[in-house]
Amino acid sequence: MNSKNKTVGAAMVVGGGIGGMQAALDLAESGIKVYLVDNKSSIGGVMSQLDKTFPTNDCAMCTMAPRLVAIGRHKDIEIISLADIQKIEGAPRNFTVTLNKRKRFVHEDKCTGCGLCTTNCPVRYKIYPVDERPKIILSPEYEPAVSKVVNQYREKKGSLLLILQTINTLYNYFPEEVLRYVSQELNIPLTLILRIATFYNAFSLKPRGKHIINVCMGTACYVRGSERIMERFTDILDVEVEETTEDRLFTLKSVRCIGCCGLAPVATIGNDVHGKLQIKDVPEIINKYKEPLHA
Repeated sequence: MNSKNKTVGAAMVVGGGIGGMQAALDLAESGIKVYLVDNKSSIGGVMSQLDKTFPTNDCAMCTMAPRLVAIGRHKDIEIISLADIQKIEGAPRNFTVTLNKRKRFVHEDKCTGCGLCTTNCPVRYKIYPVDERPKIILSPEYEPAVSKVVNQYREKKGSLLLILQTINTLYNYFPEEVLRYVSQELNIPLTLILRIATFYNAFSLKPRGKHIINVCMGTACYVRGSERIMERFTDILDVEVEETTEDRLFTLKSVRCIGCCGLAPVATIGNDVHGKLQIKDVPEIINKYKEPLHA
């Protein structure tokens, strides 16, 4: 970089990945002032997202950490983050770079990295007054039962999971409008409800059949033909794995281990365990759950 026609011993490294970091260090060790520019909020690039690196399987952070520390301590390296290059004018050894540096909305010289600004940011986490939120009105299909469940446990402390379990028992999945209604009535953020709804395997955000068929594809079951058992289920039910039949009676799922290796190949339907399965057994099992006894 320069000031008018006077050459200044400075260099700019564009990109703060592992290559840019090493280049900045090499230039700075040669006595050159270095401006390390990156359009992200911090340096590190893609490598900071990796667990292992090829070909040695070394930890990515073990490779990066010494360079991060060295750059932070080096007097001749200045990091310019959240910056985009607008234009470059001049010739080699005599040029000017114009940058567009985006706002951080914090004082960088006062920042301690505590994270409180992120937690309390009024832009990212906008808080809506209650009267500004759209009112959720349940459809007649859900309103009577869901309202009853919510009102029954509304005053009970820590009742969210109990309410979700009850709703799951009623519908075997969580309709979107129902979760929004629960969020509204209990004044609990929808994001928190979705965390719970997506964490447990017993819950689902997609419609599921009344009977969940879990076919074990673990090692013991697989070597004894569970793949062919699964193919037979898909043929008869006319669905693929993780799909539900049109009549919402069956949902077909694949699991890795049921814990009944001695009965391999195994499938479970609800609380029933069907072991030592053969292909010829599949139609009979499906018909059994179509009978009124299991309806």
